[in-house]
Amino acid sequence: MKKIAITGAAGNLGGLLAQAMKDMDVHLNLLVHHKDVDENLKQKKNISVFNVDLAKKETLFKAFQHVDVIIHFAGVLFKANPEKFLPTTNTHYFHNLLTVAVRQKVKRVILISFPHVEGESTLERPAHGILSGNPQSMHARTRLEEEELLFQYGDKYQFEAVSLRVGMVYGKGILMIDAAQWFARHWLLGIWKKPTYIHLISKNDFIDATIAAAINPDIRGIYHIGDEGIQTLQQFLDDITVYKGNHKPWRMPVWMIMTVARTFELFSKVFNTRSPLTVDFIKIGMVSYYGDTRRMRQELLPHLRYGTYREAMELF
Repeated sequence: MKKIAITGAAGNLGGLLAQAMKDMDVHLNLLVHHKDVDENLKQKKNISVFNVDLAKKETLFKAFQHVDVIIHFAGVLFKANPEKFLPTTNTHYFHNLLTVAVRQKVKRVILISFPHVEGESTLERPAHGILSGNPQSMHARTRLEEEELLFQYGDKYQFEAVSLRVGMVYGKGILMIDAAQWFARHWLLGIWKKPTYIHLISKNDFIDATIAAAINPDIRGIYHIGDEGIQTLQQFLDDITVYKGNHKPWRMPVWMIMTVARTFELFSKVFNTRSPLTVDFIKIGMVSYYGDTRRMRQELLPHLRYGTYREAMELF
């Protein structure tokens, strides 16, 4: 039986993946930190839960013992001043993970990344799997550093290094989508005017592609995960909010949105709370992105459940 470790298993996407895999013929090691996994997962005989701290390598050894595949979701989001902590929580913590993975002879490490690491990309000039991008946001720069570490370690220690560059995942239960609907329901959702093209993937297809990356043989390298739709962020938010009977997002000048983000960050810093919006989120959000999904379709997901979000409105 293949043994798969999921970091960030109590988080949004990591939790969805764990739920989808709980009845498969695999053993899951679910790694958590402050937040626990759902009770139904802890009751499964093929699931073990480990409380770890990525800052402390010694907490990882038991969780990675006899593990075949690691799927790495864990990270810190929704916190003020991400430029101060992301070099540690992304790059340094991932370095710790890779060090222990090598010691424990893990065969495959999968990093959940995103196409922004190549900078702006479009349908005409899609992101195609390079490590020489020059992204502007700290989230994208530190994730690119993680990818560089991953492939350096993979080449040196001969394990299968995999990066899944995932477009925006949509569907009910996805935190960013649910938050957007909440703000729209209260007439508070705003978006900048300049069209921003985005590459989407349903939560169902994202889970299917990630499972395939974990269990299919001979998987290595960079895969862009996205559907066949071509749309802007503005069109997407307009459609899903109206579908739920909420108000379309206001079109706002960028300075106004940045001011709101700075206010959220200040409140988060003073009261040590989560910040639903940061300046760096705005920077990364304003960059158009579209990935070349040919490798995904050939090796991971030949058939999508939903070709575009308009085919998947039931998921909202």
